[in-house]
Amino acid sequence: MYRVITYPEPLEQLEALPAEALTAYAEAFGVLELAPMNGRFYNEAKPDGLRELVFGDQGEGTVTYLILEWQREVHVVLVQWIG
Repeated sequence: MYRVITYPEPLEQLEALPAEALTAYAEAFGVLELAPMNGRFYNEAKPDGLRELVFGDQGEGTVTYLILEWQREVHVVLVQWIG
């Protein structure tokens, strides 16, 4: 299991999400805790950097994060919702 650390800016973004987005984000958070490697590379040219996980019924949201494998941590740096 990974420890998920959410930076201040994404916390503000989460506070602004509508209720249906929060439920979808909760599911994404579970993925981040258990299998963060499931996210796609944010930049395919730099596969050792940031990753992005799409969430929501229609893929309306994304979580951008960095995995620190040696510390078993996931650092959330951005949450977006376009729904």
